[in-house]
Amino acid sequence: MPLEERKKVVRQHVELTWNRGRLALAEQLHSRDFVYKSSFVGQPLNSAGFMRTLQEIREAMPDLQVIVEECIAEGYKVVTWSTLIGTLEKPALGYTPSDKILTISAMAFWTLTPSNEIQEICTMFDMESFRSQLGLDTRPFSEKALP
Repeated sequence: MPLEERKKVVRQHVELTWNRGRLALAEQLHSRDFVYKSSFVGQPLNSAGFMRTLQEIREAMPDLQVIVEECIAEGYKVVTWSTLIGTLEKPALGYTPSDKILTISAMAFWTLTPSNEIQEICTMFDMESFRSQLGLDTRPFSEKALP
């Protein structure tokens, strides 16, 4: 499959999940051995766990929009840089609500199968910026770098 097709699958997944909440449709894009890893969650999630987490986030941030800023593909890998924008109206993932509009940068590394099913997503969110926007304490760089 051409690289543009893989990028199209990834963009479609982002649109169906984060932006539209069409989780059942998006789940059809996953392979049987789908795995999600993220700085938001402490352990890898299977497809069902990923969908529960997405649902929790979307319920807490009903105005959430994800903008894919950049999408690059090579082989069976796709990398996206995205910006999440929304208001945390209900508690989610241990964070309390806020009336502030939050923006969160994220980098995601996607692995697709030869038949263009999504096998793995590994996402890194800028959690320090997120915590700062919520008015929470952030750790100095020196503390983060120490073992």
